[in-house]
Amino acid sequence: MEYPTMHPKTPDLSVYNLKDVKAHYQLPPEELQRITVEKGLGKETSDGTLAINTGKFTGRSPQDRFLVEDDYTKDRVWWGKTNKGISPENFDYLQSQIEQYLSGKEIFVRDGYVCADPKYKMNVRTITEYPWSNMFIYNMFLRPTEEELENFQEEWLVLCAPGYSCPEPDKYGLRQGNFSILNFTKKIALVGGSAYTGEMKKGIFSALNMILPVDKNVLPMHCSANVGEAGDTALFFGLS
Repeated sequence: MEYPTMHPKTPDLSVYNLKDVKAHYQLPPEELQRITVEKGLGKETSDGTLAINTGKFTGRSPQDRFLVEDDYTKDRVWWGKTNKGISPENFDYLQSQIEQYLSGKEIFVRDGYVCADPKYKMNVRTITEYPWSNMFIYNMFLRPTEEELENFQEEWLVLCAPGYSCPEPDKYGLRQGNFSILNFTKKIALVGGSAYTGEMKKGIFSALNMILPVDKNVLPMHCSANVGEAGDTALFFGLS
């Protein structure tokens, strides 16, 4: 089955050094599911739900999460086992490797945003190797209207390439071949070597944990809220 490859508003991906790509932009979830199944990347269950195999990683890999240590982060981050630094030079190398890896491939692009309050809204463009990764972003991030897509400008970029694993991790500041890295200066999140889609969501949530308190004087909380009849609010905290 043939699928439309160029949405009328498909962004120019050459600005990200992605060359000769076959780009799908803002595909609906039904289409992403069909592509996933037809390519043998997933299966439909008896009730039509898409089931996929994330491979080695069935959850996040916190030990392989890094923040670029530069002028923006060096005095703002509590560095340690949880927040591990990586040099800007190593980040640039890994970004270039992901760009080369994705070039020439069929890729999936989705524009969305996080933070429902307009005062804190942050546009995010996500480029994924797999259609089902793109489907996850459709579910997790807020969806712009057609009007908002007309002049969409991303504030953060996510590049997700599960099929790329760094062959020389020690040389480039990594623990092993997979990685999830945030660069607050370039406003780019890289995910390589892991197909677990939560790395993308957690990456942007982690970015907000820096941006909202530092730049907006807002404390983000990983919780749900219940508003009572009198307008009082109760917060419910727990692991995701």
